[in-house]
Amino acid sequence: MRMMSLYKDKDTIIHKIDPLNKILYILASILITMLISDFKILTLTLVFSFLLLAIGKVIKNVFPIISFSLIVLVTIVIIQGLFNPSNKIPLFNIGQFVFYKEGIIYSFLLILRVLNILCAFSLLILTTKPSDLIENLVRRGLSPKLGYVLASVLQIIPQMLSTMDTILDAQRSRGLETEGKLIKRLKAFIPLIGPAVMNSLISTRERAMALEMRGFNSNIKKTFLNEHNETSMDKLIRYLIIALIIFTIVWRLVWLK
Repeated sequence: MRMMSLYKDKDTIIHKIDPLNKILYILASILITMLISDFKILTLTLVFSFLLLAIGKVIKNVFPIISFSLIVLVTIVIIQGLFNPSNKIPLFNIGQFVFYKEGIIYSFLLILRVLNILCAFSLLILTTKPSDLIENLVRRGLSPKLGYVLASVLQIIPQMLSTMDTILDAQRSRGLETEGKLIKRLKAFIPLIGPAVMNSLISTRERAMALEMRGFNSNIKKTFLNEHNETSMDKLIRYLIIALIIFTIVWRLVWLK
């Protein structure tokens, strides 16, 4: 059975940080990478994110996430190296294609921005339980209905993968050939996708019934199963991140002048 989320259960200080602070860190990373074009600052931000991931003992889980974006990163290098409007100085040739220095430099800047954002989001999803994240947001005023939608979005891909694994094992036990040539795999697709869709519909109905039985639509003020005690460290981290966000915006405005 696959995990229902990308969360990795570790006993580290990063896991204990308030989820809201991790969301603010994502916002700070996005602002820094979008508003600042200095390679040193972007590299320092990326190194800091990797350091936090290492402290959280989830750094090895980040590389599969980054690998999914390799095609995009390579495409950025090709497009900017060949077609950037600022291209003037040829850097190297691949056959008849000429890659320019200005485009390659700008593509590296874009790659740093993408990696910074990916690592910041990875810090949240790898070290925070989806249920804790949604509960924290609902506790702070988010609509429970919207919270349920967000929780469903965070779990839908792992849940579908888990369901497909179960159906695949069941169909194999009945003698269905799911490996081999492409034609065999295509023939096995319909027997797999049918039960997966039906299971999703049944699961949706069961969830709706369970939520109604628990008074999900009730207007009465709801309580929470887990107590949330905000520590002084959480407050300090939050103030530091907010100060960093404000400093980044002010620095950018002053620099533009």
